[in-house]
Formats: sequence, structure tokens, C-alpha cells
Amino acid sequence: MAMSLWEYANPQKFMLLSRRVLPFVAVASIVCLIGGLGWGFFGTPDDYKQGSTVKIIYLHVPAAMMAINAWVMMLVASLVWLIRRHHVSALAAKAAAPVGLAFTLIALATGALWGQPMWGTWWAWDPRLTSFLILALFYLGYMALWQAVDDPDTAADLTGVLCIVGSVFALLSRYAVNFWNQGLHQGASLSLDEKENVADVFWFPLLVCIAGFVLLFLTLVLLRTRTEIRSRRLSALLARERMG
Repeated sequence: MAMSLWEYANPQKFMLLSRRVLPFVAVASIVCLIGGLGWGFFGTPDDYKQGSTVKIIYLHVPAAMMAINAWVMMLVASLVWLIRRHHVSALAAKAAAPVGLAFTLIALATGALWGQPMWGTWWAWDPRLTSFLILALFYLGYMALWQAVDDPDTAADLTGVLCIVGSVFALLSRYAVNFWNQGLHQGASLSLDEKENVADVFWFPLLVCIAGFVLLFLTLVLLRTRTEIRSRRLSALLARERMG
């Protein structure tokens, strides 16, 4: 199993597998997103405290989860590059960064839309909000570092180190509410503790939305990784022509 998994570090095999998988993942993501968001926004009642504002969770919670998990995926891919020197893993980490940044910005924007009527302010220097903002800055720094370094292997090395450092803030974004009791941000909407979970009427469509965001992330990362591999091949061909 381990050997078969490492086979897909080969760009050619990765391109073959991703070409086969992409249509199914893309269609599944569309179905889950349309079904989950439609169910959540139009098929659930208003909350007795928050009113219709509660429905922001169908965008906010999945986006926030994927913002953190995208960085975790980048961390794993970067470690694979630093240890095993597989180029596909480095390119996958690079491909995931803009997607993760988009999810982070969605989480920040929808959080502000929810916070204004609930807290009376668009922004508060809450531990989780602050760590999320710093995470967004790390995403921007990661992407800028890739663009600033000409040699792709050196860029992969430096961004891999940056990814390890930024993982501290990804961890804080996930567990800030548990680390600090103070702060405006509420507890987890999904938890092993049934008392912290949202009501079932909101919980089930939320799970479908989360599945849709996960599948959307996989779709976009596969597409962008394929583009990065093609770009790397094109650069290599152009370099050979110049040398020839």
C-alpha cells in the first residue's frame, strides 16, 4: 500500500490518476454544494436567538475548516518534499495555497457579516479571529515567496520551512477558543460533545456543505496541481531549447 501510494509522486502517474478522478470529484462537489446550501438556506428555519443570521454557518463553518485543513495539507506535502524530494508534493502544496487563502477570506468575511448583528461590530481582536487574520497573512507570504525565488527547488525548500512555522497559527485558529476562555467567538459548531453541537435541523445540511467544500478543495487542488506540472514541463522544455 505504501509503495503504491508513493508511485503517484511520479508526475506522469499523478496526471493519469487525477485525469480519471477529477470529473467524479467535481460533479460530487457541485451536487453537495448545491444540495447543502439550498437545504441550509431555504430548507431550515430561523434560529430563535439569531434569526436568519444563523444560516451564515453553511458558508462560514466549512470555509473556516478548509482554511485550516488546507494549510495542514500544505504542511504534509511540504514535509514530503523536504524529506523525500518528490516534486509533485511541492507543486501540490503550491497549488493549494491560493485555494486555502480564498477559504480564509470567505471565513473572515462571513464571520464579519455574522459578528456585526450578533456582537455589534464587524471586527474584534478575538483570539481566533486574530489568529485567522495572521493565517491569511501567512498564505500571502507563502505565495509571495514562491514568486520571489527563481529556482523552483529553492522556493520549495523555503516555502516548506515557512509552512512549518505557519502551522502554529493554523493550530491556534483551530483551538483558540479552547486555549483562551475569554473572547467573543462561540465554541465549535461540530463537536464530540453533543451539548456544543448545533441542533439537528442545522447539523445535517451543515455536514453536506462541509462535504461539498472538501470536494471543492480537492477539485481545485487537483486542477491547479495539474497546471503546475504542465508549467514545470514547459519551463524545462524552453530551458532545453535555449541551451540547444
